Amino acid sequence: MNKAFVKESSGDEDDDLPEGATPLPPGTKNYITAEGYNRLRNELMQLIDVDRPDVVQIVSWAASNGDRSENGDYLYGKKRLREIDRRIRFLTRRLDKAEVVDPSLQGDNDQIFFGATVTYANRAGEETTITIVGMDEVDLDSNRVSWISPIAKALIKAREGDTVPLRTPAGVEQIDILEVSYPRREQ
Repeated sequence: MNKAFVKESSGDEDDDLPEGATPLPPGTKNYITAEGYNRLRNELMQLIDVDRPDVVQIVSWAASNGDRSENGDYLYGKKRLREIDRRIRFLTRRLDKAEVVDPSLQGDNDQIFFGATVTYANRAGEETTITIVGMDEVDLDSNRVSWISPIAKALIKAREGDTVPLRTPAGVEQIDILEVSYPRREQ
């Protein structure tokens, strides 16, 4: 195959980004909660200790069956192995760059920082509660937003009772911060 048609890896983290994942902005830290760090680390260990060895065993067995060009188990296994290796590289890089933050150290602070759970209302009076978490912990179904999201950027460093501007595609909207809380410190 002509080299013009082969994608060369730049060795960049973006090469291993899973679909839907956001690359770290240049020069920023990968803030993450201890819970999020442990979840990513457990996923990495599962891939390394269980999933990858299982797939290697299947590929080895399929390769011993002869003609690999029409061997579905072999072809699928190799594809799955590449996916697992890509995810391992991604998780390893993200965990290496992770900076674990304990939001429970904030105590009863009414100022918004990483890890805060914030209830705010828009001008129509609709209340929303979000938790500001790391980029690898985002779960919009559970109202967990990244600390680099527009809503988090608008809220960070504001205090309970403040009104802050939020830039939206429809224009600037004013939101009122009703409540700020942090998780309780485990004893």
